[in-house]
Amino acid sequence: MEVKEKLLFLFVVLPNFIATLLVLQSISCNAVVSITAMQNITDGETTTSDDGSFAMGFFSPGNLTKRYFGIWFAKLTQQTVVWTANSESPLNGSSGVFMISSDGNFMVVDGKRDKVLWSSNLLVSSNNSIGELLDSGNLVLRAREKVLWQSFDHPTDTFLAGMKFGLNVRTGENQLLTAWKSIDDPSPGNFTLGFDTNKIAQIIIWNGSKRIWRSGQWNGQIFTGIPGMTSFHLYGFNIIYDDDEGKLYCIYTDKDNSTVSRFVLSPQGKLERLYWNASLSDWDLSWLEPYHECDMYGKCGPNGYCNQYVTPMCCCHPGFRPLDPREWDSGNWSGGCVRKKELKCSNGSVSSDGFLKLSGIKLPDISKTILSIDRDYICEAACTSNCSCVAYAYDTMGLGCLVWDGDIMDVQKFSNGGQDVYLRLDKSDLKRPEKWKLLVPALALATLGVAVVLLYSFTTWRRVRRKREGNQKDSQELHFLDQGSAKNSNRNYLDQTELDDGINNGKSPDLPTFGLDSIQIATNGFSFANKLGQGGFGPVYKGKLSSGQEIAVKRLSKGSGQGMMEFENEVILIAKLQHRNLVRLLGCCMQEEERMLIYEYMPNKSLDAFLFDRTKRVHLDWRTRFNIIEGIARGLLYLHRDSRLRIIHRDLKASNILLDADMNPKISDFGMARIFCGNENQENTMKVVGTYGYLAPEYAMEGLFSVKSDVFSFGVILLEILSGKRNSSFCHPDKAINLLGHAWEVWSESRMHDLLDPMMQNLPSTTEVVLRCVKVGLLCVQDDPSDRPTMDAIMFMLGSDAAVFPMPKKPAFSTGRTTRESDDQQASSSEICSANAVTISTIHGR
Repeated sequence: MEVKEKLLFLFVVLPNFIATLLVLQSISCNAVVSITAMQNITDGETTTSDDGSFAMGFFSPGNLTKRYFGIWFAKLTQQTVVWTANSESPLNGSSGVFMISSDGNFMVVDGKRDKVLWSSNLLVSSNNSIGELLDSGNLVLRAREKVLWQSFDHPTDTFLAGMKFGLNVRTGENQLLTAWKSIDDPSPGNFTLGFDTNKIAQIIIWNGSKRIWRSGQWNGQIFTGIPGMTSFHLYGFNIIYDDDEGKLYCIYTDKDNSTVSRFVLSPQGKLERLYWNASLSDWDLSWLEPYHECDMYGKCGPNGYCNQYVTPMCCCHPGFRPLDPREWDSGNWSGGCVRKKELKCSNGSVSSDGFLKLSGIKLPDISKTILSIDRDYICEAACTSNCSCVAYAYDTMGLGCLVWDGDIMDVQKFSNGGQDVYLRLDKSDLKRPEKWKLLVPALALATLGVAVVLLYSFTTWRRVRRKREGNQKDSQELHFLDQGSAKNSNRNYLDQTELDDGINNGKSPDLPTFGLDSIQIATNGFSFANKLGQGGFGPVYKGKLSSGQEIAVKRLSKGSGQGMMEFENEVILIAKLQHRNLVRLLGCCMQEEERMLIYEYMPNKSLDAFLFDRTKRVHLDWRTRFNIIEGIARGLLYLHRDSRLRIIHRDLKASNILLDADMNPKISDFGMARIFCGNENQENTMKVVGTYGYLAPEYAMEGLFSVKSDVFSFGVILLEILSGKRNSSFCHPDKAINLLGHAWEVWSESRMHDLLDPMMQNLPSTTEVVLRCVKVGLLCVQDDPSDRPTMDAIMFMLGSDAAVFPMPKKPAFSTGRTTRESDDQQASSSEICSANAVTISTIHGR
């Protein structure tokens, strides 16, 4: 009997007693590890995952008093909710209870009124259900080892790593992300996100039942409507079709465990990817869709396409015209376009139609896939033989042959990426006139051409003669003042003698001139709508010449900080410089009181417009940033060594780096530039020009400048590109250091990751090339000019794994402010008063 009693105590009483102690201890600590039918979570208690990453309990968003049960990140200083149970039925007090009911369901109950506010609604009851919050943030309901229900199958507005949401292609059941009504209201808003209900592997955002954005079809690697998505695939973003279940799943596995990230559908209907910035204790936006107006679904209506880089952004496809020209011209493009000529195929004449290739576009919506076709020419034949087919595309990445019938909808022109689509048109819109039909017009044109040439020759002769007569007056405007020798002068502009290789006796350079009338027409009378910005030179306008070429016009204003000397400096200088990383000057206008410079138009504007904008810099992945760094370095090497003239820019900064449609950098604004003779190493000036944050110390303090002054500015830009922070407005939360000091500190402490922009995607698998860039940046911003490398050495260090680096010394001007500013504050500040406008006009050297 004694043995039985001992066994009873050992195997029954003792385990129950220990379990009771554990339960009591958990409750006393206001946290429980798991939930059983015997346990509840009341308002004020929380449950945490094993590793402490996530917690769940009752919360009130913002300043509201309503209570919700949800899950949030437990280790962050800012409560960020990722899942909500009773979003449609909040509590008005602290009487809420989360529990497992007698039939094995999760439930949120109002204990005061004994009312069920939310339930997991399982159809199969279980008496031994256990609830657990996993380290992934997934709330799981189990019966023994079987998962009965999990929150990851019922998302609210957030998509976490490890989650999957999908579409049952057999039943049509669609798992959706649903946005909050507002940032402080978790109740369901108007916007939802999920798979296309047409059973196409693409993601749709709806406003109610109306589509507002689509990702484009998944081709096995990326969504075709998001050209910059390649880096997402590297993080484990994927689409899987489960043939057994008949479900299409979207999954996301973040391979970078060092950072906390999430996707969220915002109350404004934007899909955002956010990273936790520990240094700022806030979320950083790294990706956003829809981003531009062209991303909005069907922006240009049926048979129209959107191009964000042109004005107006909406155009009809070739062979089409606006359905309602008046509405179209007023900016209402929803009506779209219709064919100019109907296809003849409908009349049984297939051969009267042809196909026009459209390149670099977002594939139109709602296509039909012909899986049996594996060649592009067979795909064309399949579309040709079907009179209802209006377009086709062949995707080699996995989609195969795609065909469209009816209207072409939701097409966008991309600057990078995109697919080729072949649009069906009547052959009269494609073929050229036969030779005999051109003969008569050609003869008439030839006769007219001879008359025009004779008239032009006579007019040119008269203009040249008049120009010679007025040459003395013209040369007074197009010359550069010589103010002494290179060693002792205080000149800031180019000498006439320095341009002896192409500019003689004060005559104007071989540069096209534009008439004032043509520039006024091109810029719509210098309208505000055409204004791109304002610089020290004056306003800059976008224009379009009669030839269709887009231009940027810099107009010298009477009250500008720069004047005729800078204008003339730039005219003479850029006309003699040709390099792919220098902006191209197309001509100038000097008529009446107007002084204008006409450049090639850069659709992506300046580097600072991307780099210091939270929503735009997400498009600057590692490869793009490194290409920009290399491009700037190549441009400077050309100026310092390879051009016919040895040029020092003197005002190199992020706002003077322009970006073309392919994000290639172009150095601009040569109004402050200087030419050096071959044997000159350094010069002195009494007038210091440049921009705060980019000036080399010897130049700012003593007026001494050389090619090493440009190297210093390049180093600042390089560190700004890597960090996404502006040197002049960088504020460390704890120390009085600027961006240069911060970069030196994290490098010396081997914390390079703390310098890099958290929004920068697609980082290389090894950190060697990134570390190389940081070292180059620090070498460039050293205090002593002789310690800084030359641009040819910099190019070698950037491109060679075998380069030997000297140890960087502590940078100059490394002190700064300690007041903490958010990125939003910096962005707002830059909009009101950008660094481009903060210039040092006159500082006398010591």
